[in-house]
Amino acid sequence: MEPVPHILVVDDDREIRDLLSKFLERQGMRVTAARDAKEARKLWPLGRYHLVVLDLMLPGESGLDVARWIRTQGDTPIVMLTAMAEETDRIVGLELGADDYLGKPFNPRELLARIRAVLRRASGEGGPGVKEPPAKVIRFGGWLLEPARRRLLNPDGVEVPLTGGEYELLQVMVERANRVLTRDMLMDLLRGRQAGPFDRAIDVAVSRLRRKLEDDGRNPSLIKTVRGGGYVLAATVEKA
Repeated sequence: MEPVPHILVVDDDREIRDLLSKFLERQGMRVTAARDAKEARKLWPLGRYHLVVLDLMLPGESGLDVARWIRTQGDTPIVMLTAMAEETDRIVGLELGADDYLGKPFNPRELLARIRAVLRRASGEGGPGVKEPPAKVIRFGGWLLEPARRRLLNPDGVEVPLTGGEYELLQVMVERANRVLTRDMLMDLLRGRQAGPFDRAIDVAVSRLRRKLEDDGRNPSLIKTVRGGGYVLAATVEKA
């Protein structure tokens, strides 16, 4: 039996906390709510959370501070709630490892769809356009990907931790190695929606993944930027 998803909602707005708690519980999820960073830290060791819904604007420590702290605890997926005007902070949030974001005000059903999509990616079920990997291991550029265990090993055999979003992006690119993938294609494959003209989510995710792959951002040899096109994983891929 699949475990009931346990969601931690961190938002200083009591009305939003209550609304999301009741709504998500009606959808079969378990919800724990915190009003600020201090309460979130206190509740953290009391449960095993499958995902965190995190408001960017919190009193005291910001949502960015909380996201940074969560990443020191592991790879629990994060969906950030942001005001539409907070693009810079939203980008920083993605750089810290947030798996998705949603602008306020939001429709609870859209948030539910985002939560379910992130949980599917984190559990290895994949998203739109991502097929079950036919291989036990995938080698590319000296690196090793283990789809069944969702692990990435560097050329020395050391595991490199990836967030759910980072792993999903890498898998999409590895499965389509040496093909140019536009930002719109990547957004559609990963999140099932098109990128807006000012949406830098994919650029941020690629930059973060390059750092994990030790790929020089100024002169990348593995994930290359195609001017006016998108990105391409330039490597020979071997599956076994």
